[in-house]
Amino acid sequence: MPAIEQVRLGRKRTLPPCPNPLFLQWLTELRDQAVERGQKTQYVYQKAISSLKKYPLPLRNAREAKILQNFGDGICKILDEKLQRHCRENGPDAPIHSLPSGVTVAPSCHSNNNLAQPTKEPSRKEREGGRRKREYVPQKRSGGYAVLLTLYRESQVPDGKGFMFKLELQAEAQHLCDKSFSVPDLGSKYTAWSSVSTLIQKDLVVKTHNPARYSLTELGLALAERLEDGEREREEDRRSEVGKEEEGSGRGVVDLTAEEEEKEKRTEPTARPTPAAYVAQRGSEVPGVSSSGKPQAVETKTRPAGGCLYPGSYDIVLCVDFIETTGTCVSMIDRNGFSHGSLCPSAADIWGSTACKQELVKELQRNGVTFDVRKLNVGDFLWVAKERVAPVSGQLRAPQGRELVLDYIIERKRMDDLCGSIIDGRFREQKFRLKRCGLQKPIYLVEECGSAAAHLSLPETTLHQAIVNTQVVDGFFVKRVQDVKESVAYLTVMTRYLTKLYQNRTLVCRSRELEGDRQNEEEWGGGERENPSCSLISFPEFNQGAVKNKCQTVREVFARQLMQISGLSGDKAVAILENYSTLHSLLKAYEQCPSDTEREKLLSSIRYGKLKRNLGPALSRTVYQLYCTKGALS
Repeated sequence: MPAIEQVRLGRKRTLPPCPNPLFLQWLTELRDQAVERGQKTQYVYQKAISSLKKYPLPLRNAREAKILQNFGDGICKILDEKLQRHCRENGPDAPIHSLPSGVTVAPSCHSNNNLAQPTKEPSRKEREGGRRKREYVPQKRSGGYAVLLTLYRESQVPDGKGFMFKLELQAEAQHLCDKSFSVPDLGSKYTAWSSVSTLIQKDLVVKTHNPARYSLTELGLALAERLEDGEREREEDRRSEVGKEEEGSGRGVVDLTAEEEEKEKRTEPTARPTPAAYVAQRGSEVPGVSSSGKPQAVETKTRPAGGCLYPGSYDIVLCVDFIETTGTCVSMIDRNGFSHGSLCPSAADIWGSTACKQELVKELQRNGVTFDVRKLNVGDFLWVAKERVAPVSGQLRAPQGRELVLDYIIERKRMDDLCGSIIDGRFREQKFRLKRCGLQKPIYLVEECGSAAAHLSLPETTLHQAIVNTQVVDGFFVKRVQDVKESVAYLTVMTRYLTKLYQNRTLVCRSRELEGDRQNEEEWGGGERENPSCSLISFPEFNQGAVKNKCQTVREVFARQLMQISGLSGDKAVAILENYSTLHSLLKAYEQCPSDTEREKLLSSIRYGKLKRNLGPALSRTVYQLYCTKGALS
């Protein structure tokens, strides 16, 4: 039998109190503030508190605390400032190793150790029945208040989708909040949207899917319903007060003019809309977007909360992918396109040359093109409408303006790079990603590489056929140039053309998840109106949605699997997904077929593309063999 461990009896040794209670109190306050704001610095402050409690000697100032673990320059600076303020308020001889009167030492609720921590004296309610946890209720006209009310009104809509996307939620909730959901206040980095993380932590709002969808939990629904009732009561009280004032001011006065009656009708307060009426009005709340998702003319008198740029308030800027301007010089290339020491120059040899890439920057500067170098997750060049923001006094940098992506994107290819991308499969994937990026005007800029085309891995005729297929079959606009200078000339002409095209347009920010593929014939034919509106995607949403290795859904992974099959293009994969959205649904359909012959022909009648052609029995049989053949494929 195992030996029985002896139990040590007796009283536990009492640990000495912290010799620096003032510093401990300040660190505890900083930690609690970080916890309320949901900041990760709470863990840093907690580690500093633990280190301070273990230190047995008194500290004369915060600089001496640098010898302790988890005490950096930032924490020591904050403690020094608080210590100086403490000396100014209580005198230079004020004790720093004892707490002021009225403050006692109690164990911390955020730490598992039993060391002392300064807290205030317990109140009568705490002494009698313990402190009850206070329910979180967001302040009126705050970000959390507006988000809860907006999600509640959306949940009350008959046949509603039950959730809202981020941009949609920000646009609908802005009129209920005093702060902006996109632009932080002066001297702060937080916006009204920062309160959503608190709502998620309090289990009031749930965030699902990618792109994110926001909806209310049961607790959030109950709280939002109480906020809605309070909002309705305040609105009724305000209406009754206004009605009493009008009755008092109109007593004994006879109004004989119709103009005064019309003026009273205009000043009469409007009733708050019900959830059903709220949804009916939602299409008109965001200027430039109707309830059906199509762009409309926008009045320029007021600035909407959804993100609208009016003529004259923005500049057209060319965005260049940083890979097009930086790189390591691998080999020197002559004018004919040959790299010395190699008969077949690769894409890295040519485009990796710093000289070639710097030449593009110099040519753009020489032509007077306003451009910005940044990381683009898809494409090499695109244009954004950048909001003009006036600099703020006292700040080194001007506030960040909004950016809307124009519907033009360029993918640049040299002939040798085109050859390499066809061989390794990047060419087909790039075309598919360009089609799905949300921009309506993709362009392929093809540069010749001189006599080097004769030394490539693929015949020149094959490359020309791929270019023709890109233009005719895939629907891309293809522009062919000779060298870098002609590419820069084309970019210059396009920048000037887009500047002139968009100079009198009102641009409205839209969400690609809400509207999907839009019919833009009306928008591009906007020359008939004086101030046509354009519905564009914001740059952060565009670039985030084009991430190559982002988290993928089951449907997206299934599509990528299908596109690895030879002869199965992106259009064919989309057609299969419209009928069978996941691999599980396709396998289930195979199981319902009575014979192998019907299984092989299951996908043959599916139509794809603009011409609505059938996939055919050969491709259908290949897909069936891939997923249903046991063992290795022959």
